[in-house]
Amino acid sequence: MAVQRLLLYLAATAMVVQLAMAANHTVGGPSGGWDTSTDLQTWVASQKFALGDNLIFQYTPNHDVLEVTKSDYDNCQTSNPIQTYNDGNTVIPLTSQGKRYFICGTLGHCSQGMQIEVDTLATATPPANSPSTPSPESPPGSPSSPGVPGTSTPPSGSVSPPPPPPSSASRNSFQTCLTLGFGLVMMVLLAL
Repeated sequence: MAVQRLLLYLAATAMVVQLAMAANHTVGGPSGGWDTSTDLQTWVASQKFALGDNLIFQYTPNHDVLEVTKSDYDNCQTSNPIQTYNDGNTVIPLTSQGKRYFICGTLGHCSQGMQIEVDTLATATPPANSPSTPSPESPPGSPSSPGVPGTSTPPSGSVSPPPPPPSSASRNSFQTCLTLGFGLVMMVLLAL
């Protein structure tokens, strides 16, 4: 009986931890979406994707989402998708490590930038310039983001581009809170 209780406790704890770590990434968010006017390459570069996260594509009926191979992604080829979605609110769980490729199947949209390459990591790493770890000031002319080619501090007097939008990953969703609460109640009941 004690072994079963311990196993149930460990399973509940693992479920709660996994759900607490998962994030929902609204593609193109928070101020854009899955459309031709959003800079999807900048958005995807600002994200960190981990196992258990979800990609959320929100789009109008004139768009769809195709998961394709690397070759089809590079060539905006829509004729042989791995998977096709067209419900307007597609949630894709990231269940395995590695790269996945998504394009819009509407004629011309992929070549207009409606394509993303998602690299799912085993665990998420915090962004380089997160608020909890401010980056030190770089001297003029030196790279402002070490390891990122082509970035440097602008000369004084020039206007620097605005920072990328904050992550659209929602780690405090209602579903996660509800699951955490349920998991805590189960752990308390098991402890009795």
